[in-house]
Amino acid sequence: MPGGTGLEPKRVGFMRSAKLQRDSHAALFFRFLAAAFLLSLFCVYAQDSSGDNSTLRTDRPEISLTVRNSAGEAIATAGTVKLLHDGVPAGDAGLSHGRAFFGSLPFGDYTLVVEATGYKSTQKDVNLSVAMRYEVDANLQLDAAPNGVAGAPAKPLLAPKAKEALDKGLKALRANKLSEAEKYVAEAVKLAPFHPDVLYVQGVLFLDKRNWVQAQAVLEKASQMDPSNARVFSALGMALTDQGKFDEAVGPLEKSLQLDTGSWETHWALGKAYYHRGQYDQALKTSQLALTESNGKAPQIELLVAQALTAVGKYEDAAQTLRDFLKHHGDQPEASTARRWLDGLANNGKIRPN
Repeated sequence: MPGGTGLEPKRVGFMRSAKLQRDSHAALFFRFLAAAFLLSLFCVYAQDSSGDNSTLRTDRPEISLTVRNSAGEAIATAGTVKLLHDGVPAGDAGLSHGRAFFGSLPFGDYTLVVEATGYKSTQKDVNLSVAMRYEVDANLQLDAAPNGVAGAPAKPLLAPKAKEALDKGLKALRANKLSEAEKYVAEAVKLAPFHPDVLYVQGVLFLDKRNWVQAQAVLEKASQMDPSNARVFSALGMALTDQGKFDEAVGPLEKSLQLDTGSWETHWALGKAYYHRGQYDQALKTSQLALTESNGKAPQIELLVAQALTAVGKYEDAAQTLRDFLKHHGDQPEASTARRWLDGLANNGKIRPN
């Protein structure tokens, strides 16, 4: 047909164009499927590789330090690690179960200075040139006394910043500025949480704030880390005495006096513990010593002396002690107690009436 002959080439061209478009769409579809398959393989590989500790998600290297003894076991004692970057202090950390960690470090040369209770200090050098976690081991040798026998554990050194914070905390405590002391002690605890001196001062702060239970917990840790520190055992005994745990308090207080001549506060606390345990002779001797050593700083000790004198049957001496207290300290809150006890001795016929 003449009309059909003229239109045929255009129809064929249109059909060819439609076929090319379908082929192109199919090719794109299969490419998409292939890309999705490769992506799924990559995700599976990434998940399988997630346990690799040497791969970091940041662009900074890290140091994971393990401190071991001569047997190759991680040490359990307290210690500190100072990090030096090209000889300049770059941080410090306390040992926890023989381990310490430093993260997000600049590249360069580092030195780890390791000090732990009862061991000789050592240092390890490491070059951080790749963004990965560097697993470092440090082996320590037991410290020995001059005669070659293992001696008392050596106390780890405090880093300068921690020592500065601790000194400021102690100064504030002596001035009875508790809020200021709390700020500095908290800073010292953050910088050196496992150091026995830091734990001791933290325990004393808890004592001053009348937080007896917290004081006991902290001071028990300090006594385990530094078993030759008389002040730690004295403070622990006081924390126990203040809770009425007199049987438990005697041991630490006596230990403190074995290590040192002791303070009047130590003798006072021990006198209380002896009295409540029924050890009246020891209570009298110890409380009288505390009263003498205090030089009038704590006249309330006279009441404990009077109690002990009464318990051992020295009623007239007890009455005279109470009279002396009322004469010199009649304005003290304890004066009413002293009057009641004195009246009780008279009413019970233990002393001659005035």
